[in-house]
Amino acid sequence: MNVLGIESSCDECSVAIVRGGRTILSHLIHSQIDDHAAYGGVVPEIASRKHVEWILPLFRAACAEATIDPAGDIDAIAVTTEPGLSGSLLVGLGFAKGLTIATGCPLVAVDHILAHLYAPRLESDLAPPYLGLLVSGGHTILCRVDGWDSMSVLGTTTDDACGEAFDKIAKYFGFGYPGGVAVDRLASNGDPYAYDFPVSRLDSPAQRYDVSYSGLKTAVVAQRERFRREGAEETAENIAASFQRVAIDTVMRRLERAVADTGVRRVAIVGGVAANSYLRRRAGELAVDELHIPSMELCTDNAAMIAGIGYEYAKVGRFVDLDAPVNARVRGYRRVGGAGRRDEPRAERRKDSGAIR
Repeated sequence: MNVLGIESSCDECSVAIVRGGRTILSHLIHSQIDDHAAYGGVVPEIASRKHVEWILPLFRAACAEATIDPAGDIDAIAVTTEPGLSGSLLVGLGFAKGLTIATGCPLVAVDHILAHLYAPRLESDLAPPYLGLLVSGGHTILCRVDGWDSMSVLGTTTDDACGEAFDKIAKYFGFGYPGGVAVDRLASNGDPYAYDFPVSRLDSPAQRYDVSYSGLKTAVVAQRERFRREGAEETAENIAASFQRVAIDTVMRRLERAVADTGVRRVAIVGGVAANSYLRRRAGELAVDELHIPSMELCTDNAAMIAGIGYEYAKVGRFVDLDAPVNARVRGYRRVGGAGRRDEPRAERRKDSGAIR
């Protein structure tokens, strides 16, 4: 089964064609870094306009690269519908609906979070159950994954996402854009122990796996002299390296705690921050049986993961009608009743029918 994937939830415009949920036939991503660099962050209006400009050329190029006829060789169309920037999501969904009308292919609505957790499957034999750590500019979620659409949230951030903290620190000091890449690059030439920045303490049992980054940001921006070690120089490289060490260690310690508590020794780390070099080194120290981190291209927002998980939905016939909406935010990625769970997708967003064979 060939599934066309479309991703436009933020500032990456991506189209991919994946066979059988595993084999990538084509995968194209248009980055908008240059379009947003002057602003130090994503401008939603610019992002949506750039999606309009690029989505059709990318679709045509993806079909050509995969050497398939979109009118006869695509079995289903999968598109990100939540969460993300509303304007950006609408561009992708509108294009996908147009293709559904033109080709007669059924439409699959994909949750961006679940797609990230599926991404390692495109390169490995990852299978549930496993612990998933999603770290990106918009999300920091530690969860247990029991199926491609079944996950329980163990912990989240109480304020900023991990990647968001990287972006804000980079913007404040003028390190460059995108912030995560800029901090990682500077940190490679810095002393990670030049500053002894504090780690937020979340000591209640209900927050055993939660993280917080607001205090760390304040310490780096406004109080760093208090934490500079004797003899250490105040350089961009040292600030970046020390911040990166504490930011990554904060979330990795929660993951280590979850491994010890649950006994689940299969782990996947996904999302844009999973491309961070220190996180990857730190992940190598985990006492687990299996560690799955996608390649750099599959860490960022991408259509291959959308098409991959879209296959899982299509093969059981979980499609949506042409009135399917987008949702900028999704309830259920916070802990519920102490243990946490993901809310089930609303019934009106689905159309169950026979599976594609």
